[in-house]
Amino acid sequence: MASRQSSEDYTPTEGYTPEGHISDESATPAPGGPRLGFVGWVRFLWRQLTSMRTAIILLLLLAIAAIPGSLVPQTTSDPNGVIQFRANDPELAAILDAFGLFSTFSSPWFSAVYILLFISLIGCIVPRTWHHLKAVFTPPPRTPSRLERMEGFITRPWSSTADAAVEAARGVLKRRGYRTVLHGQSVSAERGYLRETGNLVFHVSLIGILVTVALGGGLGYQGQRVVAEGFAFTNTKSSYDSFNPGSWFQDWMLAPFSVRLDSMQVTYETQNLDAYGIPLDYRAEVTVTERGGAPRQEILKVNEPLTIAGTQVYMLGNGYAPVITVRDPEGDVVFAHPTLFRPQDMNLTSIGVVKIPDGLPEQVGMRGFFYPSAVELTTGALASSFPDLINPVLTLEVYTGDLGLDDGSATNAYVLDTDGLTQVAGREADTPTIVLKPGEVAELPNGLGTVELTAIPRFVALDIHSDPAQQWVLVFAILAILGLLTSLFVPRRRVWAKAVDRPDGTVVLEWAGLARGEDPRLAEAVAELADLTDPTSASSAERGDASADGPDRGTGTAK
Repeated sequence: MASRQSSEDYTPTEGYTPEGHISDESATPAPGGPRLGFVGWVRFLWRQLTSMRTAIILLLLLAIAAIPGSLVPQTTSDPNGVIQFRANDPELAAILDAFGLFSTFSSPWFSAVYILLFISLIGCIVPRTWHHLKAVFTPPPRTPSRLERMEGFITRPWSSTADAAVEAARGVLKRRGYRTVLHGQSVSAERGYLRETGNLVFHVSLIGILVTVALGGGLGYQGQRVVAEGFAFTNTKSSYDSFNPGSWFQDWMLAPFSVRLDSMQVTYETQNLDAYGIPLDYRAEVTVTERGGAPRQEILKVNEPLTIAGTQVYMLGNGYAPVITVRDPEGDVVFAHPTLFRPQDMNLTSIGVVKIPDGLPEQVGMRGFFYPSAVELTTGALASSFPDLINPVLTLEVYTGDLGLDDGSATNAYVLDTDGLTQVAGREADTPTIVLKPGEVAELPNGLGTVELTAIPRFVALDIHSDPAQQWVLVFAILAILGLLTSLFVPRRRVWAKAVDRPDGTVVLEWAGLARGEDPRLAEAVAELADLTDPTSASSAERGDASADGPDRGTGTAK
């Protein structure tokens, strides 16, 4: 008997190694796919961009990108806040400027996310709409040969012929909103296309919202104006204190109307000492006049804006605008206007500035403090104890010199730059601060003239906003919600019913279903359909008719 050679003594003979064998593992080529090329990369990137996952990510990213617009004052909606922010923290303002956070919604990075989301949604919707239309007009698929493998399989005996069983099943399915097709001794049914329709409506509505918001921002405008009692605002560009038009705005788009502030009434809390002086209600009585129409009386409140010729008028704030009358040494009036005093606290202690470049021997600037309900503190200083006019007092510090109004450079009307000015009445002058009550007249220093506190009307700060696409945004938002609810609660189902002739001569009607996606009620729905065709129940036909309007009605397209 020949001895078996051990594996240690085995030496492969020449030619035994398979052809193409590589014994050196380091020389093994790395696996890899075919080169995509330029067109392949473009197609790959396009598919990634137009995927639903990318659209959802971009939608979330757009929501995150909008957060700075609510945390940082915006140039379009709060220009004064931007100016104040830059004055308070110039270093941080420079960083925010570098990222365009003061104009978040028009910044390049926000626009890039906006445009990419727009493209992604369109890229998702167009092919899905085409496939959905094809599916709607495609008959339900043929009945599977073995229904027992499908979900919700159930059988029901039938006392008549197989053809009668199939027709009975088909009638029940049609009454429940299924599209049906006969395949010999079976019927194939399908419903739930409204689910995908709702999904498409939701995404089309998102595109509609994006488009209408963009159009509204480009064609609309926003402006602010302060109006004192007895004065009116006319909706012309030159009448605004600040005006921020859209990219495509034209002056002719301004609706012709005017708003006159007749009175401003504020109700304060006086019964509850813990909330004493808190405003309870703001009520501005205004007269609105539109071109070609008669003047009409309206009420403007903080949370109840006026809609005038498609333009919304909001009340942002209010305060006092004392009428300060300045006369020259001969007694001629050189200044007599309501002057906006900016509130500094809850009791409406306010600061205002009066600038008189002409009419007096020198240019005069006055910085004033207004106290609606003045009380004297132990330090001798004044303070306001209540926001309403109980003991109104106006104090004025008077300066003379060049106010900087003659060189044509822009200046802040609410700030008096005292650099280079001489104080002639105030804490740093020989003449004390001028103190006035309503109707009182005081002499200006150096024979400049007189100053009088003539009246103390209130003012309101109006925000005028026009968005021609605003109603369409609401329409698309409602459609988006309806489409989303439809896509969430309408099930997509396929149901088959097949009549089987058994060897003993009896007929059995087999039922089964298939869901596209999660459908926990599928087996229950199949059993319900089977019960509706059970010939042992005398009221099965009646139950079939009664259930035609049941909770599942209308989730498919009958055919």
